[in-house]
Amino acid sequence: MTVHAIPQFIERQFLLIAVVASALALAWPQSFIWVKPHIPLGLGLIMFGMGLTLEFEDFRNILRKWPLVGLGMVLQYVIMPGLAVGVSFILGLPPEAVVGMVVVGACPGGTASNVIAYLARANVPLSVTMTLASTCLAPVLTPAIIYLILERQVEIEFWSMVRSVFWIVIFPLVDGLVLRRLFRARLEPVLRYFPSFSIIVIVLLIACIMGLNRETLLAFPVLVLLGVALHNGFGLAAGYGVARLFRCSRQDARTLAIEVGMQNSGLGVALAVKHFGVATALPGALFSLWHNLSGVALARRWNRRNG
Repeated sequence: MTVHAIPQFIERQFLLIAVVASALALAWPQSFIWVKPHIPLGLGLIMFGMGLTLEFEDFRNILRKWPLVGLGMVLQYVIMPGLAVGVSFILGLPPEAVVGMVVVGACPGGTASNVIAYLARANVPLSVTMTLASTCLAPVLTPAIIYLILERQVEIEFWSMVRSVFWIVIFPLVDGLVLRRLFRARLEPVLRYFPSFSIIVIVLLIACIMGLNRETLLAFPVLVLLGVALHNGFGLAAGYGVARLFRCSRQDARTLAIEVGMQNSGLGVALAVKHFGVATALPGALFSLWHNLSGVALARRWNRRNG
């Protein structure tokens, strides 16, 4: 295999690579949990690379799609909490798992959704805009939804979330956009390696989550895992289906599916532990793993259709 063939191999086999890495993480968790403190840096580098592939005009076009962003926010903060309650009721989940499901359902979209949107050839500027919008609304809407359903008050540190999104998403993305504007021709040879680099970072993220939650996963909480998978799957389907119902393009529908179905599960785990107890964090931990795996699988399928 030549050096130039390696990126193509990674792009074609990224689901297989993710599964193998996950299995290795379960067997030897120490091989991957070192990644945890470097996850923000990895995601930031991916956003920088995305900026190198985009133009400022791409984001200006999003201004004409503000109703679509609004639709995404409604789906994010209505469908996902509603699905959490519905799935928990149907499966008869224990009270701690119900609390965890609701907390995750009330959270905003996660930054990993932007990476999955890129790999799925969805509308990346729309994905980034929706992630930013849902994150900015989270300090108000997430506590309100949790109080409405669970009758418990939680607090979210607004500026902490803003700083996190700025350094992981906005700053590296804008840097990439500026460099592309200044050095377009010189950057083209480098960009061919960017998708494979993004895949490797996502694989390391998934394997790290596997390693950190090894004991939980080996205990195999089947019912909660099923609940998380259904929650995520119905969210993806609802995002795509409603977008198509409103006559959105397939690319925009894919974006809504990813944004609605992928949650900021890290925030969900933190809120669950802080306000409800460690036992309620299980759905968030499982969601963190599952939505990345399902996102990778979906991106691979959509990517093949485009190819």
